[in-house]
Amino acid sequence: MEREFANFKQKMEGDALSQASNLKETIKVLQARVNELEAIRTTVTAINEDLKQDLKDTKSYIATANLELETIRRNHTFEVDDLRRKHRIDMDDVQDRYRKDTERTRKENENAADKVRKDFETQIDKLLKVHSEELARMEKQLKTEVEEEQRRRAHEVHQLQTEYGLKIKNVGLEVDTKEREAQLVQGELINVKWELDRERNLKVALQGQLSEATAHNLTLDAANKAMKAKIDFLESDSQAQSQAFNDLHRRMQEAIEAAEVANEKLRQEETLRRKLHNQVQELKGNIRVMCRVRPTNTDTETDPAKISFPDSDADSKEVYVQGPEKQSALGNVTTATYSYSFDRVFGPQSQNGEVFEEISQLVQSALDGYNVCIFCYGQTGSGKTYTMSSPDGMIPRATAQIYSEATRLEEKGWRYKMEGSFVEVYNETYNDLLGRSEDLDKKKLEVRHDTVKKTTTLENAVTVTLDGPQRVEEILKTASKNRSVAATKANQRSSRSHSVFILKLVGENGITGEKSEGTLNLVDLAGSERLEHSKAEGVRLKETQNINKSLSCLGDVIDRLGSGKEGHVPYRNSKLTYLLQYSLGGNSKTLMFVMVSPLQAHLQETITSLKFATKVHNTHIGTAKKQTKV
Repeated sequence: MEREFANFKQKMEGDALSQASNLKETIKVLQARVNELEAIRTTVTAINEDLKQDLKDTKSYIATANLELETIRRNHTFEVDDLRRKHRIDMDDVQDRYRKDTERTRKENENAADKVRKDFETQIDKLLKVHSEELARMEKQLKTEVEEEQRRRAHEVHQLQTEYGLKIKNVGLEVDTKEREAQLVQGELINVKWELDRERNLKVALQGQLSEATAHNLTLDAANKAMKAKIDFLESDSQAQSQAFNDLHRRMQEAIEAAEVANEKLRQEETLRRKLHNQVQELKGNIRVMCRVRPTNTDTETDPAKISFPDSDADSKEVYVQGPEKQSALGNVTTATYSYSFDRVFGPQSQNGEVFEEISQLVQSALDGYNVCIFCYGQTGSGKTYTMSSPDGMIPRATAQIYSEATRLEEKGWRYKMEGSFVEVYNETYNDLLGRSEDLDKKKLEVRHDTVKKTTTLENAVTVTLDGPQRVEEILKTASKNRSVAATKANQRSSRSHSVFILKLVGENGITGEKSEGTLNLVDLAGSERLEHSKAEGVRLKETQNINKSLSCLGDVIDRLGSGKEGHVPYRNSKLTYLLQYSLGGNSKTLMFVMVSPLQAHLQETITSLKFATKVHNTHIGTAKKQTKV
């Protein structure tokens, strides 16, 4: 055994070192890739800066070209003005010369002067027209060149921006891919660490077993030596000592036989105890309802409702709730006092240990091979999650009792295999609370019913083997992180789903051949609430509608089962009842805790919850709700 343990230890250390080395290499590769991405980002940034500088130069060039065009326009304007002035001067000279001539000559040459003037004007008009056409042509050409240059520069800028955007997008995609790969690697690293911790725990357990085996071996060696000494003493003594040895041997055989008879009787009594225990539970009722009132937080909560417990000194089965004041048309003020009876009522001073004492017998029934459902029902903020999943809540206490009882039954030949799973019903879909958070909305869970064995299987759900009470704490932490919660007008942190902790208990007695297979379902229902109080909108509104619908379907199923009538039971109307189909009907045991908030602001929700629970309770015992007017 020591050699096998050493080999196992060496193998585990080698695997751990190999996995650690692989993880380190993977991390180095990822770091190198991140460095490459940083270099690419630096290059892209430099290109972007160059593009910005080119764009700035282009704008400067366009401004310069506009200035040159404006200068050319001014020069052409000056030239035209000079020509016009020159023409006026020439005309003045000609007129002066002709005025000095005689009238006769003026008359003779008048026609010629007119002709010359017309020629001059014609030449001037042609020259102005040529200059105008040249100026327009140059302006058009320059404008065309500027527009072409602007289009070319804009095209280049657009192309560079497109390439830059594509490069940035590709780099972003590569970064996202690497981040997802890093997250996957981290998830694998967490799984490896978890497996390593598990193997370490297994190693510690094996070391403990090895120590126990070593101690037992030493005890056997000592007993063997003592027995050999006695044998040597008896062999060397007289006939009387031999006769005494024979008597002792005979008495030892009789004691062994008596022990075997006693063990057989204990096994038979254990079988009888299971039957009698189930009969007692059936006499108490396969469907039970209990009530628990949460204490008031004096620091943050004021205006408590008036709730009384008239038989708290007796069997604690009744609770009175004083309703709101109502004024009649005549001005009379009346107050309705509602009386409710349950199998047991726990006041604000009750602790989780006291509550668990009432359900411990049902936990024993699950270990005996029956299906058990324990619900926590009530409005938002009434303490359901605290009762069910707190460190001293029903789930940790139930698993601790199961481990203790399973250990006790080992001496009677029983061996148990315990597996746990944790799911939630959110908006009529199943979510695995023990899976990875990134797969919460992606992984699809399927419910499979075996109509022959009357068992239920959740496909694709993570199932954890419970090899110690400490595993329950890990499961509760993981489930609490993944469960759907949100803030409403009624509560800052309200559970928006039904959480179901499923514990399968498979036992086998190697001596008698007996087998048992039971299931313990611990259900923390989502908080029931009125829409006018919670003010739910959008996603919260859809959640509230699905919650109220599933709670109504649960009441219909329990009402149908409690009526004792044969026929169709509407399990399929809700994902919750469909999942718990074989744990609600038949010889299964169902216990519902109705949780009550002591606040006046929650009075209407409290009365609604108590009415619903009373309906479930009356389904079994046939009692009617009492109401008196004060």
